[in-house]
Amino acid sequence: MSRKVIIAGNWKMNKTAAEGRELVEALKAELTCSCYDQLDIVVCPPFTTIGAVVEAARGSRIKVGAQNIHWAANGAFTGEISADMLKTAGVEYVIIGHSERRQYFGETDATVNSRLKAAIAAGLKPIVCIGELLEEREGGLTEKVLTTQIRGGFDGISGEKMAEVVVAYEPVWAIGTGKTATPDIAQETHAHIRKELAAMFGEEVAAKVRIQYGGSMKADNARELVAQPDIDGGLIGGAALKADSFVALINEAMGK
Repeated sequence: MSRKVIIAGNWKMNKTAAEGRELVEALKAELTCSCYDQLDIVVCPPFTTIGAVVEAARGSRIKVGAQNIHWAANGAFTGEISADMLKTAGVEYVIIGHSERRQYFGETDATVNSRLKAAIAAGLKPIVCIGELLEEREGGLTEKVLTTQIRGGFDGISGEKMAEVVVAYEPVWAIGTGKTATPDIAQETHAHIRKELAAMFGEEVAAKVRIQYGGSMKADNARELVAQPDIDGGLIGGAALKADSFVALINEAMGK
């Protein structure tokens, strides 16, 4: 099955509103060819920058995502953002369960599952992150860890809705370290993820789910990674913070 490549830039805690607007304007100037319609391009700014980025991206092929979502519609959850707030702000995608959220802010498979259900109910497009730590990979636990995250994070989701979810595989040991899984290792792990999705939701649904690679993808390795049969794009960190490096990566991922 042919799955549309998705390249999403996670800006993390970077870019003011003015800086975010400037970056999107620079991206728009570069992404003018209709050939870019062949893939989905997403940028995920911090909450305070979303409004400016949504306005700058309006009418372009650039879609906007958020970096987190709460499971409740409202209430006493200081620092959190609800699905309705994101929808009102013009967000289309939302990252859920990023490794940094799990590491620093206590995210669990259960909270990922609750946030995912809230996003789906609101009609947002979730990008759900899973991945193993260095010690887990070195201990031969990669598949066990990923299977646990998949079964916990996607529990209770219908096959119809799961087909629209994007899964981002983040080898935590490769994020911000300069280390990158080889294309063969990344493909092997992505194939395991798709196998587990098939066990939960059936082969047809699993074949529709897009699985991104999220471990330090850059222009110099994007083409070879995305060429793998089970790698459908990338969740990009540092390389997404500058227009030239993000566009170069996108071009390589397209084989352009």
